[in-house]
Amino acid sequence: SDIISSINIRKFIQYHFKKKAFTTISLWPVKNVEEYGVVDLQPDGRILKFVEKPAREEAPSNLINAGAYCQEIEVLDYIKEGEFVSMEMEIFPKIIEEGKPFYGFTFDGFWIDVGRHASYIEVTKILLRKKSLRYLIGESTIYGTLKESTVGDECIIGENSILKACIIYNRTKIGKNVCMENCIVADNCEIGDGVILKNVVIGEGEKIDKNCKIENKKIWTKPIPEGYPRKQIGNPLST
Repeated sequence: SDIISSINIRKFIQYHFKKKAFTTISLWPVKNVEEYGVVDLQPDGRILKFVEKPAREEAPSNLINAGAYCQEIEVLDYIKEGEFVSMEMEIFPKIIEEGKPFYGFTFDGFWIDVGRHASYIEVTKILLRKKSLRYLIGESTIYGTLKESTVGDECIIGENSILKACIIYNRTKIGKNVCMENCIVADNCEIGDGVILKNVVIGEGEKIDKNCKIENKKIWTKPIPEGYPRKQIGNPLST
């Protein structure tokens, strides 16, 4: 899953049975409703419909699908064997249309969607702080400075390089005098000397030439595999 939350699973399941629901989903309030699908929720907790990315003034609520589902086994009857389906876009609307009891469960605490680059970095920083760690390193060689960052295995970080709020996967080489902030770098990448990166996401196996300065980019020059289900990253941006 790409969700981290404080939902109490026991209470979630108890609520599902109490309501005699066919499907129950977790709900979370957000300010930026225009970036999500929100629900039309009745006072008794029943969901009447989903509204995908509404204008703020047209949103029926500020509650979004928070990613946890409790469902009756019969939900499998809605899914054809061997097919990829979207529960949110295909299955849930059918269940509601057929009038089956579909409920929403709200909870307190926290909810973070780590499927977004900024939130992925933010939750990493939160977890480091909770563990009282300034950084987390695998079996790698670090000559530079790390701040609120994680580095996987078999990486090399060059002299005088500074990484702030970065996530570095495995087998990546970062040169000397590099400055990186709010970046995610996948496996087997090479970043040359003197590079400056800010708010950059780099896909597997990419190479950044020395002395480049790049901000606010996704770098992945490889094609998305044929038949990849529900590709959501759009066209790769390369620099």
